[in-house]
Amino acid sequence: MNSTDSIRAIQDNIALVIKGKAHVIEMVVVCLLARGHLLLEDVPGVGKTTLAHSLARSLDCSFKRIQFTSDLLPSDIVGISMFNRQKQSFEFIPGPIFANVVLADEINRTTPKTQSSLLEAMSEAQVSVDNQTHPLEQPFMVIATQNPAEYHGTFPLPESQLDRFLMRLCIGYPALEDERKVLDRPHSMHPAETLEAVLSASEILALQAHVDLVHMEESLMDYLLAIVQATRQSELLSLGVSTRGALGLSKAAKALAVIRKAIISPPDDCQGFRTQSFEQAERMVLDIVETVPVPV
Repeated sequence: MNSTDSIRAIQDNIALVIKGKAHVIEMVVVCLLARGHLLLEDVPGVGKTTLAHSLARSLDCSFKRIQFTSDLLPSDIVGISMFNRQKQSFEFIPGPIFANVVLADEINRTTPKTQSSLLEAMSEAQVSVDNQTHPLEQPFMVIATQNPAEYHGTFPLPESQLDRFLMRLCIGYPALEDERKVLDRPHSMHPAETLEAVLSASEILALQAHVDLVHMEESLMDYLLAIVQATRQSELLSLGVSTRGALGLSKAAKALAVIRKAIISPPDDCQGFRTQSFEQAERMVLDIVETVPVPV
């Protein structure tokens, strides 16, 4: 399959389970192609975990789910060194972070110490245990979920953790007809379990490499940087967009351009990740985006 067919195949496959959420599915695929990580923040029962499962089932890659709880330890995620009596040496036992797609379910229900065990993996695609560095297999993507409406027994994600997510998306409730389709299908098994893989690991890596080759015209780069600078200069925001965030926005714009078959990333692609807002700070960012002149 060419890149267009591959992208359409994965979007259509996820849409078999996630009804009426074409934009959300598109943004998930953008995140995948941009080598980013995704935070799904929404109320319980709208399909956050199902969306993650649907993406993982659509890829012929390894998948691990980690249920985050208050008693979870960093070693439960990254792994641990065990003494092998037969070999008379320590042996590293990999944790569930060693997978192509990792679902960090209810990530804010574990302590900051355990949350921080994801930082190296998300930024450098590797983990360090007992002074030994272990690379993670590519492609690698973390999809985390959290419920913004519940605070009892939760630990807010620190800025260092949030900065490693390329996107934060809300699924929202389905439209009436889409919800009817969900209710009409059989419930004897998880809906994502019916999906077949449509892309291999090598095909995903090829798509990611294709995104890297997309050229961003100079005026559009200036536009992106103007948005970034405006967030840093705003008196209403305590922290502006980091360099990692600017790089992520650039990669996401290129990935969206590939998905929409554009040769050069148009300005709307630099704005295309503003449709989901959750807090006052995000509304301020949207206002900033509106005030920065769009290049012609």
